[in-house]
Amino acid sequence: MTEGTEPVDWSRWTVILLKPDCVRRGLVGEVLQWLRGLVTIVDSHTVAPTEDQVFAHYDGMLPMSEKLGRDVPAELRRIFIGQRTVIALGYGDNATQRVRAIVGPTDPASAATTTIRGRYAKDTLDKAMAEGRLVDNLIHTSDHSGVVERDFGIWYGNQRAHLLHAPDRGDPR
Repeated sequence: MTEGTEPVDWSRWTVILLKPDCVRRGLVGEVLQWLRGLVTIVDSHTVAPTEDQVFAHYDGMLPMSEKLGRDVPAELRRIFIGQRTVIALGYGDNATQRVRAIVGPTDPASAATTTIRGRYAKDTLDKAMAEGRLVDNLIHTSDHSGVVERDFGIWYGNQRAHLLHAPDRGDPR
């Protein structure tokens, strides 16, 4: 995916999902504020995710029902379908790595209070596993720069490729 004829430097971009538990708890503004210190938020908007989007995004988890001891597709439907999710597009040097560092580990119980999950998440992986569900951990961001293009395609699509230009604010990031 490119804008005009210039290739996109995907290492400078990341796609961020503020999951339904984050939206329900009214934490979107606070979480985005944490991220603004690391990257420029080029866009953020609220979506009602489709099953196709969710399953494409979490395609690596779909076949893991037996290993995780829960129906992963059903859990993803429960978490996302019919719920609001905020999608944000971040730009800056090593955007994915920088944002992932402040997000914290998947299990909020092992996340430092200096991370988003450590500060705001109320769930734990142990509790979720005991209840036979996936953990509520507020936020997801692109795993590494190699998947940002895929994530952008899922949540933004070609019709929003115009967003893929460096912000014109003299931002040093």
